[in-house]
Amino acid sequence: MKSRFELSPAPPAWSRSTRRGVLLAAAAVPLLAWSNSPVAPVNSAQAAINTVASVADFDESTWGQVLKSSPRPAAYVFTTSYCPTCPDAFHKLQTFIAASRQKVELAAVMMDVQGERALAHAHHFAGATRFYAFDGFEPAIRQSVDPKWPNVTPYIVLLGRNGSVQRSIGPPDARMLKKWLP
Repeated sequence: MKSRFELSPAPPAWSRSTRRGVLLAAAAVPLLAWSNSPVAPVNSAQAAINTVASVADFDESTWGQVLKSSPRPAAYVFTTSYCPTCPDAFHKLQTFIAASRQKVELAAVMMDVQGERALAHAHHFAGATRFYAFDGFEPAIRQSVDPKWPNVTPYIVLLGRNGSVQRSIGPPDARMLKKWLP
């Protein structure tokens, strides 16, 4: 008796590098589409977040370097791959920056995935000028950013032009934003 279902031949086996290339290309498509929309003034780094090499490591020493040498003003959104409210908090911050018409560093920092897995979430943060991923012992990295951080995301740190530092769990309120970008 013939079965109604016939098995099709197996698809051709892809090498690891071919699969990686297909995944990277698929991840880049939404980034390219969103990077062309005029959301906020950005520098050329925005369009560059489409390869694993674009995901910078963020370890225990990174925050100290950021505080010493990053452009100001700046906003850092610390997020996880499973945070449902982080993209919305990022976009609210991005909208405020666009309305201010100021050049602002806007970085997203993935806390729980690296490399290709981090890149897979980059489309949620289209418009970021930098994209980082934790590389090391997560509690130690959080401690370097803020010893009082209760491991809740989104965790947002605003660095003012004058050196001020403001922190927020969730989107910053209007008063905080006006103080940050007067």
